Amino acid sequence: MKTYILGLLLLLSSSLYAQTEVLQGVTRGKDYGVVYTLPKTEIHITVKANKITYTPGEFSRYADRYLRLNNVSGEAEVYWELSSVEAVAVGVPDENETYFIKMKDRTSAPLVELTEDGLIKSINVPLAPKSQEKARVEEKSQVRKLNPRDFLTEEILMANSSAKMAELTSKEIYNIRESRNALVRGQADNMPTDGEQLRLMLETLDLQENALLELFSGTKTKEEQTFTFKIIPDKEFKDEVVFRFSKKLGVTDKRNLAGEPYYFNLTDLKSIKIPLEDPKKTKIEGIAYNVPGRAQMTITNKKDFLLEGDLLITQFGIIEYLAPTLFNKNLTTKVYFNPESGSLKKVERE
Repeated sequence: MKTYILGLLLLLSSSLYAQTEVLQGVTRGKDYGVVYTLPKTEIHITVKANKITYTPGEFSRYADRYLRLNNVSGEAEVYWELSSVEAVAVGVPDENETYFIKMKDRTSAPLVELTEDGLIKSINVPLAPKSQEKARVEEKSQVRKLNPRDFLTEEILMANSSAKMAELTSKEIYNIRESRNALVRGQADNMPTDGEQLRLMLETLDLQENALLELFSGTKTKEEQTFTFKIIPDKEFKDEVVFRFSKKLGVTDKRNLAGEPYYFNLTDLKSIKIPLEDPKKTKIEGIAYNVPGRAQMTITNKKDFLLEGDLLITQFGIIEYLAPTLFNKNLTTKVYFNPESGSLKKVERE
């Protein structure tokens, strides 16, 4: 992620040291300083589904008669299968929680690291050199697609009916199976001389059998598609329809009543005790950071739980502040933040 390194100057906390002065919002050029934003939580629900296209084989009507394949359909079909459902808490800038850190003379200058979106990542932490990631080229394994008709013998091709062709093809499949069994048992007339040759022979027989079987069982092609739904958890949710799924239509919008609804539930676990606000205290002191609350989340279709777990939600937590004295001239305080939640990860003093 692209980052920016900005200088952060701190203000006097007494006659001897500088104190950090933080204002909420921005100054529109009226003063010098650094602007950063705290994140709020956005839940991203990722749904993966497979589109299956079934094409019947040329001899599908004879699959049960000759090969005892009794679940083969003779009709082409397109249908969907739900593959997986995942949910993650993502930090996005909260426009209502933007802060301005003023710069003044005669103060120390910690380094502030921000994300590309202006979320705070660290203070006084030297930027690590960006590692040059090598472009990784994924080698897709090319599946050898065979034409079943390439394995049909002259006798099969000269047959005068589809039924006869199917009968002869089934016999060819049984012959291939017998040859493979003979090799495995070491009873073949021409046994291979070593293990590698045996492996290649068995692999070839498997390819031939699978190709001929497609003439009866048909073929299926799978195409995976990904859908993302976003929820802003400003409140608890009870049986909120987040998406629908249909075997015929796949993943659909929650307003499409043709699909089965999938429900989203979010319960605040009250892990953070939110104190009462002091009406007299209006001035912000120190560096603001989030203390997120914890919530329990489930996604279900009323019959099964597809997803269940806990998430950190900033909207269910509070905002706290780091003491200004941590950043005076005589101290070097390193602070690490989690940019996804705006929470503290670690504070180090030298």
